Amino acid sequence: QVQLVESGGGSVQAGGSLRLSCVASEYTYSTSCVGWFRQAPGKEREGLLVIYTAGGVAYVADSVKGRFTISQDNAKNTVYLDMNSLKPDDTAMYSCAAGRCRTLVSGIADYWGQGTQVTVSS
Repeated sequence: QVQLVESGGGSVQAGGSLRLSCVASEYTYSTSCVGWFRQAPGKEREGLLVIYTAGGVAYVADSVKGRFTISQDNAKNTVYLDMNSLKPDDTAMYSCAAGRCRTLVSGIADYWGQGTQVTVSS
């Protein structure tokens, strides 16, 4: 059972930056990709970025292109989400997930973290 733990959320003013971290207990044959997702109250969950655990970015949502980036440190089993130029519309619960790349891009994951809240004030 893979466990994912997110951290780094908090409150920030518009235009600011945050870095979220997702630490995995392990990677297995079924966790070829790790992704970041978010869900705001009353809205559907949105996939943001997905990275291959072997390296390389698999998916970037148009809504965050140019502002958010995904990276990883495999020595630490950690995937990062760097968020810049944050807007109030970015306020949401951010979660990381792991699974097979083809299905993870569609939001279907084998494992989910508990999420970390990001609040952007104007």
